[in-house]
Amino acid sequence: MTRTEFMQGNTACAEGALAAGCRFFGGYPITPSTEIAEHMALRLPKMGGVFIQMEDEIASIAAVIGASWTGAMAMTATSGPGFSLMMENIGYAVMTETPCVIVNVQRGGPSTGQPTLSAQGDMLQCRFGSHGDYSVIALSPASVQEMFDLTVEAFNLAERFRSPVFLMADEIIGHMRERVIIPDHVPSNQRKPYEPGSLPFRAGEDLVPGFPAFGKGYGVHVTGLTHDERGYPCATSPKLHEDLVKRLVGKVEGARGSITSCDILNPDAEVVFVSYGAPSRTVQQVLHDHPDDNIGHLRLKMVWPFAEMVLARFTNAEAFIVPEQNLGQIAREIERHTDKDVVTVPKLGGDLHTPGELYAIVENLK
Repeated sequence: MTRTEFMQGNTACAEGALAAGCRFFGGYPITPSTEIAEHMALRLPKMGGVFIQMEDEIASIAAVIGASWTGAMAMTATSGPGFSLMMENIGYAVMTETPCVIVNVQRGGPSTGQPTLSAQGDMLQCRFGSHGDYSVIALSPASVQEMFDLTVEAFNLAERFRSPVFLMADEIIGHMRERVIIPDHVPSNQRKPYEPGSLPFRAGEDLVPGFPAFGKGYGVHVTGLTHDERGYPCATSPKLHEDLVKRLVGKVEGARGSITSCDILNPDAEVVFVSYGAPSRTVQQVLHDHPDDNIGHLRLKMVWPFAEMVLARFTNAEAFIVPEQNLGQIAREIERHTDKDVVTVPKLGGDLHTPGELYAIVENLK
């Protein structure tokens, strides 16, 4: 039976993971994401799953990758410093095409920074933090309900694309408490099955190979080295490396049109806010307070891959205003894809922009 509960964002994330079918969590406690691990430690054993607290975040993501290769839907949750430690193994997950979900409840950085306050400073690290050429999928919730819903979506995308998928939340949404509707059943993508007799890393038209889980009788070689379709290392062939990396990138980038997720409001407006995560709530308040100003709003639920085609929906736009809890990380991406004015509105220190601050920018553009 569908139920309605009042819960914290981090708890909603854990409940979304469980509803999606997650049965393994490997992590290490870190503010402000710890409640996700705590809730999974409480709930997973009762559902036949496994919770394990590792010695650090490097071991945590390694455990998640290993669990995924046994066929389990697996996740971890962390924040800035732990996210940095995971980067090498995130690249390994990309190269080995390991489906998993990584939640980052962002806090102020660099270094230890502001452990208890909100930020969005890891958005480019999420996209480019590991080395080499690759593409990622990253979702950004703006409510407690979306902490549940987008966690479910993250697992579905990870299973579909055989790729690590990120839920890039922030401390405000992680610690906020709101009403959440939890359905009986959630949409579920099954991992593409491996066809016996095929090669473990041979992909079809969707560029995604079937998944031969360990323990199912398949002999599979898995390596972070450049490998052929058998999985065997072949790190000295320029063509093989190019073909492999282009496929890894192409399976995500080629699907941008079908997987992009955003809310579009007032597409005929001349002044348009572009936001994601907690700052979206301030933008929504501005639009509520000034309904006659015809202000547009593009709210990104999926930040990566960046779907620049949605900018073209705002045919009359003269300026895009981009409030972020960083110094303009996604604003740079918008600048790459439009010839319109892009007004960056950075905010550091943990506070959100106020409606007055954002509306003053609208007035200055009139």
